[in-house]
Amino acid sequence: MEAEINSIKSKKWGPVQLNSGVSPGNMTVYVFGFLFTMLFSTFVPQAQPYILTEILKIPASEQGVLSGYLGLAATIVGMLMPSIWGTLSDKTGRKLVYAIGFLLSALGMFLYPLAGSIILLYLFRMIFSAGSNASNIMSNALLADYVDNKHRGMAFGMISMAGGIGALLTVFVFLRIPSILTKSGISLQLAGRYTYWIVAGIALIAMILVYSGLMGKSKIQKEEKRTILEIAKEALLAAKNDPGISLAYGINFVATGSVTVVGTFFTLWVVTYGTTQAGLTSAEALARGGMILGISQVMGLIGSPVFGILSDKISRVLAVTIAMGLTAVIYLATLLITNPLSNNMIFLGLFIGFVQISGVITGGALIAQQAPLNVRGSVMGFYGFCGAVGTMLAAVLGGFLFDKWIGQGPFVLSSVLAFILMVWGILVFLNERKRRIR
Repeated sequence: MEAEINSIKSKKWGPVQLNSGVSPGNMTVYVFGFLFTMLFSTFVPQAQPYILTEILKIPASEQGVLSGYLGLAATIVGMLMPSIWGTLSDKTGRKLVYAIGFLLSALGMFLYPLAGSIILLYLFRMIFSAGSNASNIMSNALLADYVDNKHRGMAFGMISMAGGIGALLTVFVFLRIPSILTKSGISLQLAGRYTYWIVAGIALIAMILVYSGLMGKSKIQKEEKRTILEIAKEALLAAKNDPGISLAYGINFVATGSVTVVGTFFTLWVVTYGTTQAGLTSAEALARGGMILGISQVMGLIGSPVFGILSDKISRVLAVTIAMGLTAVIYLATLLITNPLSNNMIFLGLFIGFVQISGVITGGALIAQQAPLNVRGSVMGFYGFCGAVGTMLAAVLGGFLFDKWIGQGPFVLSSVLAFILMVWGILVFLNERKRRIR
């Protein structure tokens, strides 16, 4: 597939073989770009309660519903924008769209703490979401553009570790800035605004970095003469003609939803149980839930390269099938937990953290392998769209199950969907094997 652009001898970035025309410097910038992408994507929702409390003065009893609706608005943007960003990048090149993404993210974060009403808060969150979506889509597209097919799993694992570091920077550095500023005498409102503006400034630096450090348009992109609608149509036809692409779409639908379940309902389950069943204050329950979730996320850093290497060592269809099987079993095991404050929950949390991103990594390697070079951006765009739909289903249906059934309800939902994808993966793998034999 990459033979069409092999005009320059390829180089290596550490153990990773790069595609022709890609320099180690391009790859380094790409990795830092993904770190910044995850930093911004985690900062806004996690810092949002501070804006609601200290700037908009929203009562605590109303913040949960409002946060859910803000997340829904962001998800709707995430459903609408991927195909636009993907097809645009096929026409203009990845680095321009990546830079636009960081610019919109910076604008959204600059405006967010200035919102004087709920309507403006929705608008600014959607601006940020459009930018965050662009950078996420370009991160997926660049993996296939930059890395040789045989090393994409390993590369995605390494890149995911960089993203994990970005998320940890949010928790351990940037979310602490308001406290540091208020201790120096700055008001609560200004401390929140300054924190958002500092991160917005970093987003502008990231914009300059990716635009100046990423590779320009590939030969295929430079020769592109078709319209954007034609590219999008061919991307859908690619999925129709390739079971591997269709499977990857399904994997991202389930895998992204599984990550959403952990991020949205893991701590909520612990806090709800702690305050209603164990007699803890919300602060005490939140501290316990945060500790368990933190341990889980550290295991995610370990799992990322493991599943990345697995994707390179075996069939990528088989790799996503294994990832879905493990997700189905481990998420279903939450039904064995009667007390989410117990040490048993810590033990299970280790496994949840280890597998929660497995589908994202193996699915990313699969779609990067299968996506046709000339419509890769479009295919990646629809891949992201499927992830957005999965996020919405996990948030809405998972919330219903949490309220109307049990705290483990969202995890059971993810387990059932993962089992369905595991069966689908087995069928695709067996069909591929039959074709090879013939």
